[in-house]
Amino acid sequence: MKKYAVIVAGGSGSRMGAPVPKQFLLLRGRPVLWYTLEVFLGAYADLEIILVVPGAFMEEARIVADETQSPRRIRLVSGGGTRFHSVQNGLELVQEESVVFVHDGVRCLVSGALVKRCYEQAIASGSAVPVVNSRDSVRLVTPEGHEAIDRDRVKLVQTPQTFLSKILLPSYSVEYRDEFTDEATVVEAAGHSVCLVEGEVNNIKITTPADLLVAERLLG
Repeated sequence: MKKYAVIVAGGSGSRMGAPVPKQFLLLRGRPVLWYTLEVFLGAYADLEIILVVPGAFMEEARIVADETQSPRRIRLVSGGGTRFHSVQNGLELVQEESVVFVHDGVRCLVSGALVKRCYEQAIASGSAVPVVNSRDSVRLVTPEGHEAIDRDRVKLVQTPQTFLSKILLPSYSVEYRDEFTDEATVVEAAGHSVCLVEGEVNNIKITTPADLLVAERLLG
């Protein structure tokens, strides 16, 4: 089945405190985004990437794409005001029945093994959302105060969140709502259940300068 990866790199990276969005910061001499693109391009030879970036950084994104192993398999799309709208913009280029990965551009340590695990689960059940266990104690804030939650029942959600196009595309044909924090919440709001798969501890989302240092050590 046809494979698309919608790589969402439309954020401004304000928490990083850098002059350019975090996806363009250098990590061991390469932009963060380059590592992400390389993983997906290397996972499947027939996979096409739809790269969603801020409109003001299209030229920079094309330069990064041109430095990958297969730039012809990458198409660029301008991002929207929210993650939901950025994904929605990317999905407009998905024209045939396919498996669609949606991945954070700054999760550059994702492995090809996880990409393939998500693909296989999506083929089997229609969806695959990678998660990892919480290592910290967790508390839920309530109107009365707060209460402890069994952390063994808490899962931390990652990407690539992966779906059959016949599920994902109709789910995104709605108006944005505040509770749409990721693709899984959009798909569930459309009446579908989602399947969880084992994620990876190293599949971190680079958001702060400390994350960049951790990623550099993990790559080394």
